[in-house]
Amino acid sequence: MDFKKIIGLLAILLPALIILLGIIRVFVQKTKGVNGLTMLFAILLLLVGLIRYYVFPDKGNTGGDDTKAIPLTVSKHSEAFNLSLETVLTAYYQLTSDFVSADTSRIAKAAAGLKTSLDSLKIDELKVDTLIWQTALQPYENTKAELAAIIADPSLAEKKASLNILSNELFTLLSTVRYDLAKLYWQECNAAFGEDKPGNWISKTEQSVNPYGQKDCVEIKTTLNFVPADTTKKQ
Repeated sequence: MDFKKIIGLLAILLPALIILLGIIRVFVQKTKGVNGLTMLFAILLLLVGLIRYYVFPDKGNTGGDDTKAIPLTVSKHSEAFNLSLETVLTAYYQLTSDFVSADTSRIAKAAAGLKTSLDSLKIDELKVDTLIWQTALQPYENTKAELAAIIADPSLAEKKASLNILSNELFTLLSTVRYDLAKLYWQECNAAFGEDKPGNWISKTEQSVNPYGQKDCVEIKTTLNFVPADTTKKQ
C-alpha cells in the first residue's frame, strides 16, 4: 500500500476514533464525553475523509500492479496521411537512387512514380490548420513543378539541377507538416555543381550515396526530427 493511500485511510480512521471514544465515554462509562465542538469537527473530518477516499480516489495509485507503462506518444497525423507521405518518400528515395546510376530512363520511370505519389498525398487533411495548410501548399506545388522539369529536361545535368530544387522544396514541406514518423537527414555535397555550388538531398540514413555524381562528397547539414519521444517508463 502506498503512502498516499495510508494518509487517506488515516483521514477516515482518526476522526472515527474520536467519535467512537466520545460515544463510549457518554453511553458506556457514563462520564463526560468529548465536547460538542470537537465532536462536530470530528464528524466533518470523517465526512471529508470518506468523500475523498470513495468519491475522489487517487487514480494514479490503485494499489495494483505499479509497473504499467505509459503508452508511446503517437503521430499527430492520421494513418491515411502518414501512409500517403511515406509513399512519397519511398518514391523520392528511389529517384535519388536512380540518379546515382545516372540512367535517364530509370530516372524518368522513378519520377513518374513520385508524381503519382505526390498527386495522391492526402494534403487536404492539413486544412484543419489554416496556417499550416497555406504554408505547405507552396512547397508542395513547387515540388510537383520541379518533378515535371525532371521528366521534361533532356539532359542529365538539367535533371540534377531540378532534383536539387525539388529536394529543397520537399524538405520544406516535410518541415512544415512536421513529419514525425522517422528521423531524416539533410545531406549536402558542397561541390555538386562546381566549386562552392552545393547540391542537397534527403536521406533516411546517416550514410548515403551522393546522387549528383561526386564520390566521397557527403555531409549532414541538418536533421529533421519530430519523432515523439519514447515516454514508456515505469510508474
